[in-house]
Amino acid sequence: MRNGRDEAFTAFMAARYGSLLRTATLLTGGGRTRAEDLAQEALLRTYRAWNRIGRLEAAEAYTRTTMVRLLIKDRRRQWSAEIPAEQVPETLRPGHEEQVTTAVAVRELLRTVPPAQRAVLVLRFYHQLTEREIADVLGCSPGTVKSRSARALSTLRDQGFLSASLLDRERGSADD
Repeated sequence: MRNGRDEAFTAFMAARYGSLLRTATLLTGGGRTRAEDLAQEALLRTYRAWNRIGRLEAAEAYTRTTMVRLLIKDRRRQWSAEIPAEQVPETLRPGHEEQVTTAVAVRELLRTVPPAQRAVLVLRFYHQLTEREIADVLGCSPGTVKSRSARALSTLRDQGFLSASLLDRERGSADD
C-alpha cells in the first residue's frame, strides 16, 4: 500500500511530467533521450526532497531548478555510446507542420549557446521568469542573468537568427 507521500508525488508527476519534459528538451537543445534523463534525474531528487518542499506548488519550481543546475554542473550526462540524431523525430499531426518546424528551429537555435546561457533563455522566454527569479534558480546575481541573456541574444543575432528589433524590444522590457 502506498503512503500519502508517494501518492502526492505520483499525482504531481502525472500532472506535470509533460511540462517538465518540454523544459528539459529546451534545456538540452532538443535531444529527447537527454531530456528524459534530465527530467527523470530531477524528479528523483524532487522525490527525495518531497518532505522538505512543503507545498505542492513549489514542487515544479524545485524540479525545474534542479534540472537547470544538473544541466549546468554535470556535462557528463550524455552516455558515450549514444549517437545523436541530426534532427529530433517528430510525430506530425495534420495541420501541425508549422508548429513542429518552429519547435525544431527553436531547438537548433538553443544548441548554439552554452548551457548556462541556454538556461537563462529558457527560463526568461519559455517560463517567463523575471531576472530575480532566474537568479534565484541559477544561484547567481541578477547582473549575471542580464549578462548571460545579453551574450546569448548577441550570439543568436550574430549568427543571423535574431533581428536587431527583437533585441531592442527585449532591452526595453528589461528596463521596465
